[in-house]
Amino acid sequence: MIYITGDTHGDFSRIKDFCLKFKTTKEDYIIILGDAGINYFGKKDQTLKEKLKQLPITFLCVYGNHEERPSNIKTYQKINKFDGIMYQEKEYPNLLFFKDGEVYNINNQKVLVIGGAFSVNKDLMIKRGFKWFKDEQPNEVIKEKTLANLEYNNHQVDIILSHTCPFSYLPLEMFYVDIDQSQVDQQTEKFLDLIEKTTHYKTWYCGHFHTNKIIDKINFLFEDIKEFK
Repeated sequence: MIYITGDTHGDFSRIKDFCLKFKTTKEDYIIILGDAGINYFGKKDQTLKEKLKQLPITFLCVYGNHEERPSNIKTYQKINKFDGIMYQEKEYPNLLFFKDGEVYNINNQKVLVIGGAFSVNKDLMIKRGFKWFKDEQPNEVIKEKTLANLEYNNHQVDIILSHTCPFSYLPLEMFYVDIDQSQVDQQTEKFLDLIEKTTHYKTWYCGHFHTNKIIDKINFLFEDIKEFK
């Protein structure tokens, strides 16, 4: 079985309870739609990874904005899985990360993955000593790779996984009222908007906004855990 949920930010208690309730195994997968919280503190992350290694499930993680890119971490290696490139550490074989811009074959479905987003609380995070990652949004190389892969697939995929959402679907009710939206960099959302308008797809899953709702074919997920279809 393959399941999907939103941001975890290092708290996997709901997934642990889910695994116990449904008696999952390492042969089952759960997709995290970014901000898993696995690659944030550096060496301190190993404690969390050791705990997740014991859970009877395999994680497939989209890149979020509150974490380091696996491609920047020396211990991660590229592996081939689902007909695409993923990142994995040998010590933690059940913790896998998608590569931005890849089109995967998951259960005979074409799945495009494009992570990243802008941290609207960037200045506050830096002021309080929290980590901020300068490459939190997809760069031009990633964007070009994504568009090239879409063109190769005739702009047709079954499912799209992203961290944030297309610009046209921004959930305004979830915006922080004390943040000046004119200072928010929405280049990733606008890029996803281009993809949404030029790609034939069946379902789109995203996280980031800490809400659970569906608009048209866009599925926002936070704490809900759904079967991946």
